[in-house]
Amino acid sequence: MNQKELKKKIFDIMEQHRIGTLATVKNGKPHSRFMTFSNDDEFTFYTPTNRETHKADEIEANPNVHILIGYEGEGVGDVYLEVEGQARIRDDQKMKNWLWNNHMERWFTGKEDPEYIVLEIYPENIRLMNSGNDTPEKLDL
Repeated sequence: MNQKELKKKIFDIMEQHRIGTLATVKNGKPHSRFMTFSNDDEFTFYTPTNRETHKADEIEANPNVHILIGYEGEGVGDVYLEVEGQARIRDDQKMKNWLWNNHMERWFTGKEDPEYIVLEIYPENIRLMNSGNDTPEKLDL
């Protein structure tokens, strides 16, 4: 598949799948957890979290992260993405307003909660997995 087709396929998976795993690094070991992801018109991932979590501390110490997203259904042959990237913590109100939804009231008092932050993840490369005989296909960013 050419780069244009690959980009479209990757973006479609990002749009259709909102739950995935985020792995951070602590003391040279991976730590994974399920997260909800959003994206803008690019390949950047955004996920809300609390400032007082281990993942926020881990990202401040080491911004290298890994995301798995997609892979729903039976699990055999499901298409998914493997993403390696750099994360940074955002706490500007415009970003927090854009990402806010009512389900987050379980964890935060509102959009202005000082503990509410956004993790912004810039992919360095994305691998499309289980999409035919030619996968994995790697998109370098």
